[in-house]
Amino acid sequence: MSTAVEAPRYREIADAKGRIYRVGETDRDILGRSRASMVWLPWIATMAVSVFEFGFGAAEDALEQAHGWSQSQTFWLLSVWAIFQASVGFPAGWLREKGIVSARAAMLAGAALSGVGFFSIAHSSNLVIAHLGFAVCGGIGVGLVYTTGISIVGKWYPERRGAKTGFVCSGFAYGAVPFIFVFSYALRPDTYVWLLDGVGVFMLVIVASCGMFFRDPPKNWWPADIDPLRWAASTSGAKSLAKNPPAFRQYTPLEAIRTGMLPLMWLSLGITAGVSLFGISYMVPFAKDLGFAPMVVAMAAGVLSVINGAGRAITGMVSDRIGRKPTLLAVLLASAVALVGLLYAGKVGNEIGFLIFALLVGFGGGAFYPLFAAITTDYFGENNNASNYGLVYSSKLVGSVVGIGIGGSVIDAWGYTGAYWIAAVSALVSAGIAGLLRQPGRPGRSGGPTSPDAGRPADEHSALALAER
Repeated sequence: MSTAVEAPRYREIADAKGRIYRVGETDRDILGRSRASMVWLPWIATMAVSVFEFGFGAAEDALEQAHGWSQSQTFWLLSVWAIFQASVGFPAGWLREKGIVSARAAMLAGAALSGVGFFSIAHSSNLVIAHLGFAVCGGIGVGLVYTTGISIVGKWYPERRGAKTGFVCSGFAYGAVPFIFVFSYALRPDTYVWLLDGVGVFMLVIVASCGMFFRDPPKNWWPADIDPLRWAASTSGAKSLAKNPPAFRQYTPLEAIRTGMLPLMWLSLGITAGVSLFGISYMVPFAKDLGFAPMVVAMAAGVLSVINGAGRAITGMVSDRIGRKPTLLAVLLASAVALVGLLYAGKVGNEIGFLIFALLVGFGGGAFYPLFAAITTDYFGENNNASNYGLVYSSKLVGSVVGIGIGGSVIDAWGYTGAYWIAAVSALVSAGIAGLLRQPGRPGRSGGPTSPDAGRPADEHSALALAER
């Protein structure tokens, strides 16, 4: 006689603002394992695909020699890649939230398409094939991996969203470091086929292996061992909520657009992404143009990648404590200073100074991504986060055209001096736009108390239990 396994009991409770929390189900009830796996697996997967963006500058010279491409043709390939990488976020998020595509399916598709990206430039010099394979397939593949990984971790860690999102986001830079050095020293016209094939196989295996274990939690899920109302009233919870109050309600993408805040976020992220992609793409060519030694060039690229990842992780944690918006403004201002510093350290031939400012450019060039991801959830809620952040992140497609494609034309016309100054001023403009952000639906100052009930003892909230199943 078989005995049916009873589904875990859960109840839904609401806080004073009507936010719903689904409690009672543990991570092991849903996943069969600890939710920590939904931090490490996305982190590893994003590491595996980071070579597309952060390793391209190191591979650019060898690709030009092997295929007979010009520098402009080669960097436009990266620009188109970034367009497709950014554009897939919203449709993929919408399909996931509608239950049409699972997180697992999105990751497996991303693994296959990412592999195709490197296989295509390994075996063909035809620019059309390169654009279809590397830019279109590779861009869509990396976009699926990145947006799925970033959005899923915030759902599994609603009480530590900034720190966990920042950590996963950091993988998108760290993973490129070994490839930067390999490309700098071993990628040549006589080695590029097997090296690029190897990268494609590596991504396919790693991302697919991680993606097999991806699963979203139920909507409004909250860790069973943490009472959300008591957490909100606790010292750490109250501080975090005071700086980053939860969304006033759950906004659909259209509703988020109508608030006016999502368009501002879109514009700010797009400008900042353009600045970041310019810094990532052209720092190696700039260093080579200056006549720096190959080791210095490789170290600069490696430092940028490592610190780019560290910046994503650190600012996520910092923002949980001091607030998303102040952290974002500090990052954007630091980016402007770092770009000017890198330019003039290079012009005077100061290799140590160049490396130091490469560190700062790398820090600012990645730290803003997890901040915008966390702000999107803070402003518009968790339930439609994949779609809402997909919309915000889609601005990167404009940034890629300006930062990489048009950036190359600006260098041709005005040299590196003009291009770096334009990038620095753009970072300041983005900071000004970000300064206008305000949480929709919440009265008073941004970052103020979440409600008149803030600080009320948790026991007073306990009567807000709505249902038990």
